[in-house]
Amino acid sequence: MTEQMTGAQSLIRSLEQVGVDTVFGIPGGAILPAYDPLYDSAEVRHILMRHEQGAGHAAEGYAYATGRPGVCMATSGPGATNLVTPLADAHMDSVPMVAITGQVAAPMIGTDAFQEADICGITMPITKHNFLVKNARDIPRTIAEAFHIASSGRPGPVLVDISKDALQASADFVWPERLELPGYRPVTKPHGKQVREAARMMAEARRPVLYVGGGVLRAGAAAELRVLAEITGAPVVTTLMARGVFPDSHPQFVGMPGMHGDVSAVGALQKADLIVALGARFDDRVTGRLDSFAPDAKIVHADIDPAEISKNRHADVPIVGDCREVLADMVVAVRADQEKGRQGDYEAWWQQLNRMRTTYPKGYEASDDGSLSPQAVIQRLGQIAGPEATYVAGVGQHQMWAAQFIDYERPGSFVNSGGLGTMGFSVPAALGAKVGDPDRVVWSVDGDGCFQMTNQELATCAIEGIPVKVAVVNNGNLGMVRQWQTLYYEGRYSNTDLQTSPRDEKVRIPDFVRLAEAYGCVGLRCERAEDIDATIEKAMAIDDAPVVVDFTVNHDAMVWPMVGPGVSNDNIQYARDMAPNWEHED
Repeated sequence: MTEQMTGAQSLIRSLEQVGVDTVFGIPGGAILPAYDPLYDSAEVRHILMRHEQGAGHAAEGYAYATGRPGVCMATSGPGATNLVTPLADAHMDSVPMVAITGQVAAPMIGTDAFQEADICGITMPITKHNFLVKNARDIPRTIAEAFHIASSGRPGPVLVDISKDALQASADFVWPERLELPGYRPVTKPHGKQVREAARMMAEARRPVLYVGGGVLRAGAAAELRVLAEITGAPVVTTLMARGVFPDSHPQFVGMPGMHGDVSAVGALQKADLIVALGARFDDRVTGRLDSFAPDAKIVHADIDPAEISKNRHADVPIVGDCREVLADMVVAVRADQEKGRQGDYEAWWQQLNRMRTTYPKGYEASDDGSLSPQAVIQRLGQIAGPEATYVAGVGQHQMWAAQFIDYERPGSFVNSGGLGTMGFSVPAALGAKVGDPDRVVWSVDGDGCFQMTNQELATCAIEGIPVKVAVVNNGNLGMVRQWQTLYYEGRYSNTDLQTSPRDEKVRIPDFVRLAEAYGCVGLRCERAEDIDATIEKAMAIDDAPVVVDFTVNHDAMVWPMVGPGVSNDNIQYARDMAPNWEHED
């Protein structure tokens, strides 16, 4: 038996039907009809954000914490266009998300009506799929399809744009019994022949590396990865997007590769004779100059998205499939080979890798002027908050230090904007992560530049009772840009100083402690090394309000190691004017 209701009621009923419990959004004219039945929903909590970009990033944080699609909602025109950045961010990092936007009434589409924007056209390159709904009866089917597409195959963002007259019109609510999506059939089961070939190559290799990307995290395949690593004995590197999917404490973990990766991880890839890429895409930040990346390595490339296979580096063995199924099948194939006496011998390889780990460990130099070292702040934060906390980084130097100096032991413990590199990601994403996993301590690790882009969401945290903790690594500058200006622009610091007042250099603009208090949060400040632990512990003891800690750190600290832009990974610098001796490692 069908029930007649408005399109707006149908939308909320559909969200309830797919199990949505939280929507992050801001109302406005075109989407307003949906907010009336939302007011009565006992199942869907709406969190009123302060900016639509914050709503999108909060939906991403929620998706990271839960594994389910995050949901955000905005009105037409500027409300919808403010979602463009988080949609692009989710698309780059394969984050499942459904964005619902209002649109002007169908007869007015294309007339440049008030607050009209072709959001489907605008977001077509940065969404997995999008829909324009102009009839109320199509809403249940479209919502069901949107959530299926967002969460299946390679996850990603889906936009549902609904005209205002469709929200206001009445129609029978009919939930689809099955989904008809011609042409959309993600391959999840890998081909057995390729898997067996990959296992054979691992047994024959002398210098293999498991190169693990965010696809393993998205697939929930941490357990399978660990089994494969341990039965083969191969070294593991995890990209920025995969930090925590393989424990840092595991003896086979050799680090994070990339522009600011560990020397041992970068060296492992460069010296490998076989790279087994799992849910990774050979991003330029990992490969450096592509034509000199891992010159002696054969490539096994497993990914659920066939478009990624051989996109940047030719795959000798292409495997299309869900990483969890790929890894499970590889474990079976490797064990079958081992039962027949085919086992890889990596003893000499591990001797070489261990020399690199010993010779080039993680580290940093204390500041000459006695100011706080940002690396020390972040390292102590990780040690005090512990591996069970979730750390949500912004973008820049603090992001790299958070990846380097916090030990990650569980999948999902590190959340950041990797592909798009979105400043302003951290605070709203931490909000969303805390909503999705409320019993876990969530730290936003942010820079003062990023923090000033979206810190208005602290008001949301305070009013909604979302007690996130924010560590502002405050060097008074756009730190990563300043680092590049130091290294490549002769120290000409053009427009990177965020704080110096023309009237008084001692004036803090803004004063983050007072700003936090104005937003209803607890504000703390730490300026001395001897106060780091006590300040973090004080923040940890507060669990009934958001906390912002202003760590005033040295403004000249730099992120090392570093592979400079456009150069080979062979030219990695361990510290300024210090490069590893690769020949010694042969």
